[in-house]
Amino acid sequence: MSSDTEKHRALLSALRDAQGKGDGSFEQAVTNAFEHVFEHLGRLNDHVALAGPDGGDPHLKPGESPTLR
Repeated sequence: MSSDTEKHRALLSALRDAQGKGDGSFEQAVTNAFEHVFEHLGRLNDHVALAGPDGGDPHLKPGESPTLR
């Protein structure tokens, strides 16, 4: 099993375990889950930013020559 899958299961388990405790653990579990989501979004953005919307080359910047790529 991938470490990411293990992390997802641990985050979900922490959310379930913390529900209704009223000691701040649920809020912490939510924060941890969102931090992980933002890590995924950051990696996705880095991946997508390397290519154009259709997965091809990124759009040329004004004045950029396609031969310089």
